[in-house]
Amino acid sequence: MKLEALPWLVLFLPLLAAGIITLFTLRNKTVSATLSIGAIVTGFVLTLAVIKFGGWEARELSVNWLSIGGLNVDFGLKLDALSLMMLLIVTGVGSAIHIYSYGYMREDPGFSRFFACMSLFTFSMLGIVLSNNFLQMFIFWELVGVSSYLLIGFWFEKPSAADAAKKAFITNRLGDFGFMLGILTIFAIVGSLNFGTIQELLKVNPALFGASATLAGLLIFCGAMGKSAQFPLHVWLPDAMEGPTPVSALIHAATMVAAGVYMLCRAFFIFSPDALTAIAWIGGFTALLAALIAVQQNDIKRILAYSTLSQLGYMVMAVGLTGPTPAMFHLTTHAFFKALLFLGAGSVIHAMHHEQDIWKMGALRKKMPVTFWTFLVGTLALCGVPPFSGFYSKDAILAQALHAHNYPLFAVAVFVAVLTTFYMFRLFFVALVGEPRTKEAEHAHESPGVMIWPLRILALLSVIAGVMGINKIFDLYSSRVLPPFTYEIPVGEFSGAVKYVGRLLEPFQHAPVAAFGGLIAVVIGFLAAKVLYGKAKTDPLPAKLGALSRAMANRFYFDEIYEATVIRIHDTIAAISDWIDRWIVEGFCIGLVRGGTDLTGRALRLVQTGNLQTYAFLFVLGVAVVLWFVLGK
Repeated sequence: MKLEALPWLVLFLPLLAAGIITLFTLRNKTVSATLSIGAIVTGFVLTLAVIKFGGWEARELSVNWLSIGGLNVDFGLKLDALSLMMLLIVTGVGSAIHIYSYGYMREDPGFSRFFACMSLFTFSMLGIVLSNNFLQMFIFWELVGVSSYLLIGFWFEKPSAADAAKKAFITNRLGDFGFMLGILTIFAIVGSLNFGTIQELLKVNPALFGASATLAGLLIFCGAMGKSAQFPLHVWLPDAMEGPTPVSALIHAATMVAAGVYMLCRAFFIFSPDALTAIAWIGGFTALLAALIAVQQNDIKRILAYSTLSQLGYMVMAVGLTGPTPAMFHLTTHAFFKALLFLGAGSVIHAMHHEQDIWKMGALRKKMPVTFWTFLVGTLALCGVPPFSGFYSKDAILAQALHAHNYPLFAVAVFVAVLTTFYMFRLFFVALVGEPRTKEAEHAHESPGVMIWPLRILALLSVIAGVMGINKIFDLYSSRVLPPFTYEIPVGEFSGAVKYVGRLLEPFQHAPVAAFGGLIAVVIGFLAAKVLYGKAKTDPLPAKLGALSRAMANRFYFDEIYEATVIRIHDTIAAISDWIDRWIVEGFCIGLVRGGTDLTGRALRLVQTGNLQTYAFLFVLGVAVVLWFVLGK
């Protein structure tokens, strides 16, 4: 088999699996799961083969797809360091989640349908990663929206799940409308939608977009605001927890929310300095807002959901600070430890008979040792404790803020690090240690092997990913879109074990202020959580913070604000439109034509009497009228 065929197989195998499951194997759970898991695991192996034999060099594979007049669009695959590394993340982390799902969803009546939707979701995300032009990316972008709708609303018999699916779908359409306008703006100016072509034209003429540069960049960013749930389109992501826990892990770790950050890095060369400044501040504000809300959530999955929002804010902020490498580095490590945390939460929920309130858990260390220790690894990685992976990727973002001389955003990022450690150890102390608070907690038991082995693998990756040189791979891409900003120790300085230790200490040598700032944030957050929640029976913060605590628990009332403003305005416009349609358009305009036709028909019907004398009389009368008109002149 030719090497060029392997990327096409990686892309289309999940679609093939989804089609076969839907059409032929819905009644056979084992075959359905085998097809879905086999497709994504095979995709991971084939991706490794592509990298092994083709390297990280940039190249494209394409076939002509659409030719209309002067418009020529290829269906193409773009293979470079950015897309290949993202392929490893999607297929690798996705494989672990698929395998875990076999145990988690085993008793669900929609088991086969679940795996069909998961494979469709995987295909859609892989399409975004491999697209070499904006039009193709937008098509797969919308397919991800459809797939997420199906998975978030998987238990559609629950009104809350159905509402969450609609909320996610509609909110993303708002962002996608701006994304589409941005794509049209770029095509109107450049005449091409191919990423490589646009980048080369911008190199030749940096002022190509002229006065529309900032507008085009911000419109493209609207797509990322929807998919990566940035303020003010952040409200859908926490409600997406209504789907099965493996869906939450897939959406929050390696696929949907990562798509926005990936797109920003793929199209980084189109953003003007003003657009990047706006992107950075929106990302920073989202990180802070979500971290504050997470402090007072009691649902274990919602805490992790707001944590994802906050970390996505970090990544978007890094892109805005001209740091695609730190953004993608953190996206990669985050995929590992956030998938681990969600799957660990799923293990806890599974053992607790689907109880998700952390205040009804406790004392799970002895009953669920693998879940306990792997969840702790994920927590330490998320908080940024060295030598866990999150420390290195978070440090890269903090260092990027200092490198860009944006000290306010650096301060925001450090404060968010304090909050992250605080709410994660709040969750840890309340849910996993202490005394059992309910009978479900007393009788909890470890999950089966098919669920805990993915936890072990993801825990290992959460430990070592920070020092594997992942950021150096992303530098291969970043060096083509901006001067690289790296933290690499010269290879000649160390060797062997000393070199490994040097890599562990790398942030302290190349960005000491960022590294120590992150460590101090972790210490402060941990001590605050230990003091307040180490032995807490109830949450002490509501009494201490009062109205602020209620605001954080109620997500700062964004849903209520949108309900009172955007949705009410929408409903009012819809009601007015309905009245106009019902009474003006249909009632008067169409009604006039319809009524006139009806009256005319009724009048003509009266003429048809069936009486020969009447017809003769009307005939003579008609002739008389004609003669009168003719002779009268």
